[in-house]
Amino acid sequence: MTYKILPLCATAFLMAASFCPAAAQETSAVTTTQTSQTVPPDGSLDGTSAARPTFTQRYPRYLLRPSDVIQLAFPITPEFDQTISVQPDGFVSLRGVGDLQIAGKSLPELSEALHKLYGNFLNDPIINIEMKDFEKPYFTAGGEFGKPGKYELRGDTTVAEAVAIAGGFTEKAKHSEVLVFRRVPGGWEAAKRLDVKQMMVKGDLGEDVHLRPGDLIYVPKNKLSKIKDFIPVPGMGFGIP
Repeated sequence: MTYKILPLCATAFLMAASFCPAAAQETSAVTTTQTSQTVPPDGSLDGTSAARPTFTQRYPRYLLRPSDVIQLAFPITPEFDQTISVQPDGFVSLRGVGDLQIAGKSLPELSEALHKLYGNFLNDPIINIEMKDFEKPYFTAGGEFGKPGKYELRGDTTVAEAVAIAGGFTEKAKHSEVLVFRRVPGGWEAAKRLDVKQMMVKGDLGEDVHLRPGDLIYVPKNKLSKIKDFIPVPGMGFGIP
C-alpha cells in the first residue's frame, strides 16, 4: 500500500510545480498592466506630468537670464574676483574654470555649481554672489485687452489682477477662455486656460493663477466678433480680419 501512494504523491507534486511558473507569469502581467495605467501620459496640459512645472507655485526663486550682471567675490582668494554678465547664449566666462552655462539657474543653484567647480583646486572655497543688475520682472498682456502691452510685475499678482492692470477686456474678448503661457528654459510651457468670466460671476477666485516673471496672458476674440469681421460693409466690400 505504501509503494502505491508514493508514485501518486510524486505525480501530484510535479503537476503543481508545472502550474507555478504560469501563475507567476500571469500575476506579473497583471501587475505590469496596472502599473502602466497609473503613469500619466507625456505632454498633458493639466500639469500631471512630472516633467512639467505647475502653475500653482508661488514666490519662486529668480532664475538667471541673459544680460544679468553678477559679482563674484572670493574673500580668501581674491585673484578669482570678477563681475560677469550672462551672455545671450546663457554662458559666462569664469576665471580659472572657463565657460559655464548659468541661464535658468537660481542663485543657490549657481552657488552650488561654483563651489563644485572651484572646489576641484581650492580647499573649501568661500564665494560671495551678488546680483548687480537684472531685468525687472514683467508680464505681457496680448489680444483683446483694453491696454495690451508689457507690464512690470510688482509683488504677488494673479491673472484677474493683471486683467485690471491691462485695462480690462474689450467687447470682442472671449473672457471665458483666457490663456496663460509660461516661459521655461528652452521655450514656452503649454497654455493654462482660465474661465475668468465664470470666476467673476461666481465671485470665486480659487482657480485664479498667480503669475511668474515672463508670463504671457492672451485673450482671443469671441465667435461673434470673428463673424462680424467677415460681414460685408456697404460700399466697402468684405471686411478684412
